[in-house]
Amino acid sequence: MKTLLHFLLFLVLAFVVILLAVLLGDLGAWYFAWLIGTAMIVLVSAAGAALLDTQEEHAEATRTQAQAGRGNRAL
Repeated sequence: MKTLLHFLLFLVLAFVVILLAVLLGDLGAWYFAWLIGTAMIVLVSAAGAALLDTQEEHAEATRTQAQAGRGNRAL
């Protein structure tokens, strides 16, 4: 249900943006592209940050396992 509400919200938002583009005339397409481009930059940046966090967590877990393995061999 939450996904459906998000979809409907974005559908309404897209409709409003397209309506504004029609009302603004020649500049409407530029504003529409600017809004979509800004949203895409934010989403790509957020995805990059999430991937970086995941890589750092994986590297830390690997280091911890390697150190634990060295500790067991010393015994």
